[in-house]
Amino acid sequence: MMDQKEQLSRLLLKAEIEDFLYHEAELLDERRYEDWLKLAADDIRYWMPMRRNVKFGEQQREFTRADHDINWFDEGRETLERRVRQIMTGIHWAEEPVSRITHIVSNVQLLEAIPSVDAAAEVLAKCRFLIYRNRVETETDILVGKREDRLRRVGESWQIARRKIILDQNVLLTKNLTFFF
Repeated sequence: MMDQKEQLSRLLLKAEIEDFLYHEAELLDERRYEDWLKLAADDIRYWMPMRRNVKFGEQQREFTRADHDINWFDEGRETLERRVRQIMTGIHWAEEPVSRITHIVSNVQLLEAIPSVDAAAEVLAKCRFLIYRNRVETETDILVGKREDRLRRVGESWQIARRKIILDQNVLLTKNLTFFF
């Protein structure tokens, strides 16, 4: 059982992580992709497995595996930078005209703090997201899912070291995945 000081430290750390995730969502909504990239660690892994329909009892097969199967995303810093550069040219087919997008982040949980809550150098956080995107006159996408983020403290802020994105759908109805989660 945590004492009062540990509980307070955990609550403050959770609030700090929530503020970081809300700030990140705001950067993405405002199309400040170069600023968003500053939140990514040099060794980032940005991964979104595909989801399959499976029978009860076969849950181990529900998601494609990292390093073995095809995934929606399995990217590092270099590919994220290339995607941002491409979007920032202003001539990206899927972002011309630009999308109107909103990221909603909720249900933030701290799963782990390393080495401890008082002086955490890394945290494992889980959250839910909803992304709404509208393009041109009639294209609307709504994506809902979960994220697991390994965040690393760098100075007074945090960076994303690992991001696992789980969509709550197995068939992607959107025409492209040019946006970030």
